[in-house]
Amino acid sequence: MERNTVGSRKNPGDVEAALRGLFLRGLDGDAKAYRDFLQQLSAHLRAFLGKRLFGWPDEVEDLVQECLLAMHNQRHTYQSDQPLTAWVHAIARYKMIDLLRAKSAREDLHEPLDDDLAVFAESAQEASDAKRDLGGLLETLPDRQRLPIVHVKIEGRSVAETASLTGMSESAVKVGIHRGLKALAARFGNGWGAAA
Repeated sequence: MERNTVGSRKNPGDVEAALRGLFLRGLDGDAKAYRDFLQQLSAHLRAFLGKRLFGWPDEVEDLVQECLLAMHNQRHTYQSDQPLTAWVHAIARYKMIDLLRAKSAREDLHEPLDDDLAVFAESAQEASDAKRDLGGLLETLPDRQRLPIVHVKIEGRSVAETASLTGMSESAVKVGIHRGLKALAARFGNGWGAAA
């Protein structure tokens, strides 16, 4: 027994008649006809969108689902004296145009950057210089201030881990961080005040 499906190659009149019949029966409350309509419409939309979005199978599948949802939500707008496939194709075209606009907008935001650009070289050099400068500044602090700052603030260790590593109490670690940062701020404050 041959099922009346849209997915097989048929002339447009047969597709229209099959889909329209199932859709109208579905609108009248026939749940099975409506399920069959959605299943056959999915195959029809895959073919319709697949021809237009060749090479984008994921986008085609997403669009099929979006179209089915839109058609289900807008089913009350269908005028029964009009061809159903014209209504279906209009919704599918709008969804496809929305997708293409969104893709175009995203592509415009993603201009490829050349890794050899001077900005990257300068940025890497500046980061290296900053690390060296920070290391030099920290070396000016006594161990009881420098080590807690290095372990907690730079390496991201907890106060408890730092206390265990350094043999200091947790409160001594906290005090060391506070005093060390205060000493660094005082040194920077003088330099920054002059530059400002």
